[in-house]
Amino acid sequence: MTGNATTRFDNVSLLSVASTLPTRVTTSDDIEARLASALKRLKLHSGLLRRVAGVLERRNWAEGESTDDATITAGKRALAEAGVDPSDVGLLINTSVTRKHLEPSVAVRLHHGLGLPSSAINFDVANACLGFVNGMSLAASMIESGQIRYAIVVNGEDADDIQTNTIDRLLREDVDREGFMSEFASLTLGSGSAAAVLGRADEHPGGHRILGGVTRAATQFHELCVGSVDGMFTDAKALLKGGLDLVVSAWKEASTEWDWSKMDRYITHQVSSVHTNAIVKAAKLDRDRVPTTFGRFGNVGPASIPITLVEEQETLKKGDRVLLMGVGSGLNTAMMELAW
Repeated sequence: MTGNATTRFDNVSLLSVASTLPTRVTTSDDIEARLASALKRLKLHSGLLRRVAGVLERRNWAEGESTDDATITAGKRALAEAGVDPSDVGLLINTSVTRKHLEPSVAVRLHHGLGLPSSAINFDVANACLGFVNGMSLAASMIESGQIRYAIVVNGEDADDIQTNTIDRLLREDVDREGFMSEFASLTLGSGSAAAVLGRADEHPGGHRILGGVTRAATQFHELCVGSVDGMFTDAKALLKGGLDLVVSAWKEASTEWDWSKMDRYITHQVSSVHTNAIVKAAKLDRDRVPTTFGRFGNVGPASIPITLVEEQETLKKGDRVLLMGVGSGLNTAMMELAW
């Protein structure tokens, strides 16, 4: 059976979205300088990250900075901008891929750091790069059903360990060109944190309505991108084709219920110039309405959609239609419409 899962919301709004970015900038030239001997041995031209992926730089946490602290900072800012007191929050969902340990959840540390009440439900939701959108949908469902009044969805990513481990491995003499390219995506990753606060639309007429959206799975491709703190191994060509096929099939089927052909902004998951150009072409999007941040921040996993939304919100005006859309390893895709 094939098809989309569709969700609609009548009384949920995005009240605020905030991000915290690391202060340390790591350029692609810096990374390629560290890989110089491997690039020379494998006869690969320098400028690969800039030329192929369009990633000029990414952020990494500097000394004295941490993912958890940054995520708490983003959460506090989002709550303040929404005008929501922490004591009124009924749900915290952490959507990070990054985690320092298997248990307890990352959410408990963030719950404590944000000063949320003991009545606030808190847990992690992991779904690769789609986690934040999935978290928003789950939080919206709980608000719509009356279980909670306010929710905060957070994400924090740290790419340091995976990039260090990847570079060390790629410098080994036994790594060939195919092995190098299978780990190329790890070199595009960046770090950052984001948070969003959701609440009832009827209590916040100035909020940004969450109208709903669709999700679709193609889990036969679950082995195309497999990652851990040690490294991320990707069949880039097959992943791109599988992801595009999934997005296009979800888009076409959704068109019977949703008209997303002329949105004011398409906030896509930030991977690379290749992926962005392919999605723009496949879905026939207006390129001027598809902002990109991967050139400056790299692929920040689930945080990339809210970080890009933060970057764009100054230019959005009331009544604009915004579509959040992405593909996550596995494969899964999700699209969520906001009425700004």
